[in-house]
Order: sequence, then C-alpha cells, then structure tokens
Amino acid sequence: MVYIQGNSSPHANVEVLRRLISARHELAQMMGCKSYAEFAVKPNMAATPDVVRSFLLEMSKMVQAKSKEELELLTKYKREMLGRNDGNLRAWDEAYYMTMMKSSTYKLENSVVASYFSLSNCIEGLKVLVQSLFGATFHSIPLAPGESWDPQVLKLSLHHPEEGDLGYLYLDLYSRKGKYPGCAHFAIKGGRKISQTEYQLPVVALVCNFSGSRNPSNVRLNHWEVETLFHEFGHALHSLLSRTDYQHFSGTRVVLDFAEIPSNLFEYYAWDYRVLKRFARHHSTGEVIPRKLVESMKGARDMFATTDLQRQIFYALVDQTLYGEQPLPYGDTSSVVAELKREHTCWEHVEGTHWEARFNHLLNYGAGYYSYLYAKCFAATIWKKLCQEDPLSLTTGFALRTKFLQHGGARDPASLLNDLVGDGIYRHGNGGIIPDISSLCDEMKLVEEYQQRVHLL
Repeated sequence: MVYIQGNSSPHANVEVLRRLISARHELAQMMGCKSYAEFAVKPNMAATPDVVRSFLLEMSKMVQAKSKEELELLTKYKREMLGRNDGNLRAWDEAYYMTMMKSSTYKLENSVVASYFSLSNCIEGLKVLVQSLFGATFHSIPLAPGESWDPQVLKLSLHHPEEGDLGYLYLDLYSRKGKYPGCAHFAIKGGRKISQTEYQLPVVALVCNFSGSRNPSNVRLNHWEVETLFHEFGHALHSLLSRTDYQHFSGTRVVLDFAEIPSNLFEYYAWDYRVLKRFARHHSTGEVIPRKLVESMKGARDMFATTDLQRQIFYALVDQTLYGEQPLPYGDTSSVVAELKREHTCWEHVEGTHWEARFNHLLNYGAGYYSYLYAKCFAATIWKKLCQEDPLSLTTGFALRTKFLQHGGARDPASLLNDLVGDGIYRHGNGGIIPDISSLCDEMKLVEEYQQRVHLL
C-alpha cells in the first residue's frame, strides 16, 4: 500500500511532466532539432542521442545475466525468511530484503560504522586529500559582517605554500528548516584571468544536510553520507583548482557528461582503506577504523551492485525516451516507464503507479541523466590507471591537477581524458565519444560478460 501510494503521488505531476516534455520538444524544434534529447546532447561528448542509446543498450545487455542472478539470490532469501518454497519478489520487496540480506551477511550496524565518521573527522579527511594530493592546506577565515547566509557556515581558504591562496570554500553542512534539501556544490564566483599578474580566485559553496548537533565532533555520518560528501568535494576541487582565462569555462562549467567525472572519481577515496585510516577514528576511543569493517562495508556495497547499476541504466533510458522524438512510443509517460522496466530490468512494473512524476532529474537533467553513467565509466578507468596504485601521492595529484582539473571547460574534454590516462579511455561512434567500460566491468566482476560483448562487436 505504501509503495503504491508513494509511487502514485502527486498525480498532478503527471500532467506537469507531459507539459514539460511538450514545451521542451517545441523549443528543440525551434532550434532546428528533431527532439529535445538531440538539442540537449548535441554540445556534449556523446553528441547524439543515438550514441547515448547505443551506450545504454550495451550496458543493459552487459548486466542482464548477473542482475538475474542477484534477483534469484534475493528471491531465495525471501523464501527462507518466510519459511516457504514459493513466492516471488514484488517491487516493494526490493529495498527491504536487500537491506536485510546485506545486514545479515556482513553483520553491519549503521551505528557502528557511523561511530568512526564524526563530521569533524570527515572534514579532516578532506584536508588529508588536498594536503597529500596537491600539497595544499585549508585555513579557516573569519566571516565579514553580513557575508554569511547562516551563522553555522564556515569559510575556508585553500592555500598552497608556493602559490598562495587558490580559492575559497564555504561549508554549509547542517540541516535546517527552509534550506535546500539535498547535497550539492554551488559555484558562487568562477575563476578568471584579470591581467597578466592578477587572477580572480574561485569561490564555491558545499551544501549538505547532516542532522544532529551543530558541533561537528558530535555529528555521526552514515557511510553513504561520507561518500556523498566526497562526491560533492570532487566538484568543489574542480572549481577551486581551475585556472582558466574566462570564468564561464571555470571549474564545473563544462559539458554535462564531463562534469560528473571528478565527483565520481573522489567517491573512490571514501572507500579506500589507505585513505580512511588517515582520518576515520572512533569518536570516543580514537581507534582507527578496522580494515575488516571496511571490507565488510565493501562487501555489502557490492552485493547487489549490478542490480543498482541496472536501475541507473533504466532511469537513463526513461530520460532519453521521454525526451526523444514525439509522439512518445507506447503512449503516455507511464506506459514508456512500464515497457522499459519490463525490457531492461528484472523487476515488475506495478500498474497504476507513475514513479516518473517524482523523478526530479527529469527536470534538472532532462535528456542528460546518462551523464552519471558516462562519468562512472570514465572515473573507473582514471582510478584504475592513475590513482589505484598510490591514491594519495603528490605525483597522482599533480597529474589530476595539471592535466585535468585546472582546465575546466577551456579544453576539449576528450583530449583532456586522453592526456590524463592515455589511449583507450573512450572510442568514437556515430560522431560522438563513448566511454570504455572495461574498467567498470572489471570492478564489478563482469569481465566474462564484457569479453563476450567485445567478441560479438
């Protein structure tokens, strides 16, 4: 009942979404494009909806077999829990039984994990990253009267001993009434060259919604919150380390399917024990987080990773299809969702639900949701080829900064990626760039499926 109600409200959004799709299609045609997807993808690395679709379909086929195995594993677990030999999984079972199975297999308790991730420790982790990778440090700066929008906001300068200040970061980390509800990075001022000797330093804000005490030592983060913090910090570093002549190329002001690469890359740092042991300490004893606990956390993360990836592929296909050529195939938006779910996931569509009317990425990332998967593939390759061996070395940081982060959107993104890790990070197809998926497949233990696909291609 809760699942159906939650995926059927608010019903008024169905009409709002229909009007949005219609208006965007009209805009695209005014600009000489066949669809809004064509209009939105054209400036990106992918260049055409055909390139995006071929990438998504390739990924979908890659994950089908293992996703089915994970579904069978979860079905068996449900039957064991209920003491029955029959009974299939329903849509509302997924999150419930996944959580239970991960917990029972790896004996993880959120409170135990969170005890090593006080907010003050995590901020220390961000400082470890900039010190180790870039030889820079964060310094607290007093706020001028009227400068801050809330008394709890902190202002930091990113300082390099030889170069001076590199940029300024506002940290707005605590939940409060009326605040933007998500976690995000906002560019307040882009960097730009003012003269031969003067540079306008970038200013960014990192906004989160961590609950609890306003004392960072008393706030405990779940690990997914730690991962989110590092994700947004990747965006912030992209802006802070950018050195471009013009501010509209500064930092994250890049094409959409390039923008999420640094953030996805820095998520790896939130999982690597070599990094975690530098800052993750028990809030009362000071004990370094045990390696065994981190391995259990990784095991739980990976347990249904292919199903999670399949879900993201499905979301991206819905986004591309809804903003593709009109009229919509299969009829209305809910019919599109139902058909794509049947074709590209192992899960049933529940009649009468219209999940798409709650999926706000259709507004914010219209025809661009695929960019998360593009970034995931690129980040996997960068991590494997550049960072994995020694993630905290100055050599790694120098390459990330000089070949990647400092250029913002001022250089062709494909050439930046090629300079950073060499040939093989992408291939050309139908006029666009398609990321290599081998590193991600290796990471997710889909090597056999990948080799079969390569043989067929």
